[in-house]
Amino acid sequence: MNSNSETHIPLVVDLDGTLLKSDMLYECGMQFIRTKPLKTLSLLSWLRLGKAKFKERLANSVDIDVSVLPYDIEVINFISAEKKKNRKIILATATHHSLAQHISDHLDLFDHVFATTTDCNLSAHRKRDLMVETFGYKGYDYIGNSLEDIEVWGAAAKAYVVNPERGVAAKAKALGNVENITRSNKATLKDWLKAIRLHQWMKNSLIFVPLLAAHQVTDLTLLAQCLLAFVFFGLCASSVYILNDLLDLSDDRHHRTKKNRPFASGKISIASGLLLFPTLLIIALVGSALILPPEFSATLLFYYGLTLTYSLWLKRHMTVDVIALASLYTLRIIAGAAALQLNLTFWLLAFSMFIFLSLALVKRYAELNDARAKGQTSKTRGRGYYPSDLEMVSSLGAASGYLSVMVLALYIHDNTTTTMYSHPQIIWLACPLLLFWISRMWMLTHRGQMNDDPVLFAARDKVSIITGVLFGAVFWIAA
Repeated sequence: MNSNSETHIPLVVDLDGTLLKSDMLYECGMQFIRTKPLKTLSLLSWLRLGKAKFKERLANSVDIDVSVLPYDIEVINFISAEKKKNRKIILATATHHSLAQHISDHLDLFDHVFATTTDCNLSAHRKRDLMVETFGYKGYDYIGNSLEDIEVWGAAAKAYVVNPERGVAAKAKALGNVENITRSNKATLKDWLKAIRLHQWMKNSLIFVPLLAAHQVTDLTLLAQCLLAFVFFGLCASSVYILNDLLDLSDDRHHRTKKNRPFASGKISIASGLLLFPTLLIIALVGSALILPPEFSATLLFYYGLTLTYSLWLKRHMTVDVIALASLYTLRIIAGAAALQLNLTFWLLAFSMFIFLSLALVKRYAELNDARAKGQTSKTRGRGYYPSDLEMVSSLGAASGYLSVMVLALYIHDNTTTTMYSHPQIIWLACPLLLFWISRMWMLTHRGQMNDDPVLFAARDKVSIITGVLFGAVFWIAA
């Protein structure tokens, strides 16, 4: 961003989408829903009071940590350079004044703040009129990004356009006073794929487990149904991942790696997420209702409801969170059986719950281990655990993992097993393989070598892949 403006002319800076790679109204809205989900409908009643009072009530109802908001570093650097020239820097925004002032105090760059108050929503022509009244026509330069900024640019000496919305750049150029246009925050395909967490679809391969367990993998009709179920479940899961990221913006921004997620970092707007998540959910539900058995659609709805409940409440409660996580993994297997209308055995459900509980505890241990390494002693943000809980978490996790091995051992002697397999005794070889894998996972986690998601780690880990192939080979030979 270049500047040729006279330093005696004040530089007026917009907040939403310009200084900030986000929108404070959406930020406050998501924070309100996250902290007060039962009062969500009250937002509709506040809207009747008008935009200004709506923003005031919303701002007073939430606690936004302005220190972790996704600021545009290029804009901040430009402002800082202009301030060093003793130029007056003004923040003018439609965000409520209390929030704008907090941001101004945090950045320590602005000489004055103009923002929305109880009686005036400071946007479009109202912002223009106030700037002209204060600094005179063509008496200021203005940095903005949206259609509402067109009127403000029209009365400015020079216009700076930052990350313009669709169609804004052309309209701004038509004014004849555009000094600079920068595009530093354009979302890429990689960002969108990261937002829907396409890599997490790997977990949904659990849908194929009932097909494998029933020895029906060669049935092309059932295989096709399973593939459709995989796609619909993936769309449903992506929908809830997006919603979860929107609700967890504040917590994610305090996390070492999650702060780089597309919504937390401001790469993709909250508004885009609010459009995308219901679209994906509708496609998943309508598609499954038209093609697959109703039991599968019911499982999808239950999965969505449990995941949303987990995001809003359960994840913050000790032990309840890991049981919920284990249940969400197990629901993928149940969904596979529902799509194919196959019966689930007691053994498969018991094995799933124990091994997935172990993996859920691996995830918590990794988070707590990282917190302890940083010297933290207080409860981890957004969780119900303390770093001092590490030893208990590892004990519970290892015990749960070994219980899954016991379930597998007992399964070998079940009457149904002897009829399904020609050589059921060979399945015993799977037990030491599973013992090795579980023990290794926990040792790696204890050494701090585990990332946040053990399932994705296993899918990329060569030793885990080889162990999985050998595990499958044992059952194939036994059959």
